[in-house]
Amino acid sequence: MKNKINFGVSTWLWQSPFSTDSISLFPKIKELGFDLVEIPVEDPELIDALEINKALKDNGLEVSVCGAFGPTKDLTHEDSKVHKQCFDYLEQCFELCNALDVKFLAGPMYSAVGKARMISQEQRKREWDLAVSNLQKVCVMADANGLSIALEPLNRFESDMVNTAEDVMKLVKDINHKSARVLLDGFHMTIEERNIREAINTVGDKLIHVQVSENHRGIPGTGLTLWQDFKMGMKDIDYKGAVVIESFTPEIKELAAAVCIWKTMAKSQDEFAQKGLEFLRRTFND
Repeated sequence: MKNKINFGVSTWLWQSPFSTDSISLFPKIKELGFDLVEIPVEDPELIDALEINKALKDNGLEVSVCGAFGPTKDLTHEDSKVHKQCFDYLEQCFELCNALDVKFLAGPMYSAVGKARMISQEQRKREWDLAVSNLQKVCVMADANGLSIALEPLNRFESDMVNTAEDVMKLVKDINHKSARVLLDGFHMTIEERNIREAINTVGDKLIHVQVSENHRGIPGTGLTLWQDFKMGMKDIDYKGAVVIESFTPEIKELAAAVCIWKTMAKSQDEFAQKGLEFLRRTFND
């Protein structure tokens, strides 16, 4: 790869929801050796962009921003009032991105996370068409803010709409807007893809963000993920974005239940971050 990869970590590894007080994590994240911190926005009202910006600069950290999409922020909901709630939330997220000088908002914003049902093909098409038309509006909003959106496929237990690189590229094609781009998450890929390298090549230059953990949501390098395939796929497309560790702490019960983490994945969350980063640096920057 021509450029060294920047490595980041989501604050979800330690806390939820992110708030201005979460800047207390930044010195530790920098000391552990990360280049970037990922901010998951559950409630924009909890986040003071000016204070976050200062803390990022003080700690020499870059930043990425991802959204959180539950039942009240569902662009495929039959009630247009729910769509408006999602649009309003996304506008706040775009404002935060601009305040932090981030070029895209990431996440599975096409539908609510956890919406995994056996439904008719007719209903599936209706919801797909709703997602496309609403995401076209979101792309216009993003573009007006000088931003892109990075759409994330989820595994089949978290979404019945977009599970694979092929799925997300169909969505991007149907949206047909320059702001529609892609995030791939290694955890979901190990469940859904036939070949990680081929999946990355399927997305190609639409890929602007990567998240990773292991196939069991644990420390990268301790499971079944084919990391050399991952590395080769990113080399094939000359990927220049960040690689961010995203996992969750079992200490936050509501979040742990939502992502089905029933046990600890390391002796401590700090150890998770440290060992994960060491492995990623060895793998991608050797």
